[in-house]
Amino acid sequence: MTFRIPYATDCDLFSSIKELSGRLIERRRRRDHVSQRQLAQAVGRSERWLREIEAGVPSSRLEDHIHCAHRLQMATAHLFIPMLAMEHKMSLPRELLLQEDLWDMEEDILAVITRYQNQILSRLARQCGGPEAGGP
Repeated sequence: MTFRIPYATDCDLFSSIKELSGRLIERRRRRDHVSQRQLAQAVGRSERWLREIEAGVPSSRLEDHIHCAHRLQMATAHLFIPMLAMEHKMSLPRELLLQEDLWDMEEDILAVITRYQNQILSRLARQCGGPEAGGP
């Protein structure tokens, strides 16, 4: 299945993201042999709350998904990449986001951001007559 962009509403996108995230959180929790009670206690919430997160209940908050993912040492690209794709009117294969760990993809994205940051800083240094501009 592909996330189809644009969605009818932002709510459609967020509901899909939460449903996907809930599945991934449950899968990781089970893989790591963490009970619902243990994870819920680790994030300071109830087991009922965690069941709603894992079920992808649309009323759950994205930051709650982030808390669970971080507790399980999961990458959070599955939450943010669909939003980025929506902004660029791109379709996104759901299978990509269902991968167990997107850490490498996150590192690649951050490397691109770092490259752009360095280009901006270099340009600013040249404009100010800094060392990269041949100055002192």
